[in-house]
Amino acid sequence: MNFEISPVSATTPTTPAGYRQAEPRSSDGSAFAATLGSALAEVQQLQSTSNDLSLKAVTGELADIHTATLASARASLALETAATFRNRGVEAFNEIMRMQA
Repeated sequence: MNFEISPVSATTPTTPAGYRQAEPRSSDGSAFAATLGSALAEVQQLQSTSNDLSLKAVTGELADIHTATLASARASLALETAATFRNRGVEAFNEIMRMQA
């Protein structure tokens, strides 16, 4: 018996459905700063929405209290996540400062 393996033809790179192409990375940190800024803006927006809905719930302008409760939970979770990232960043910075050259 003679088994032959046929050569592989040329292939073209593909991106699986649902995945983004990697963006070119810059070395100046501007992409990180932009991402961090947009995340903090989103946290601020969630806090503002939660405050507005809470005020409406207290004054009786909001018919569905679940909306205010969900907004409050989202804002709380976002704030906790931001605080955790901040704390981890400070810990990492302190660890780097303790390293010996």
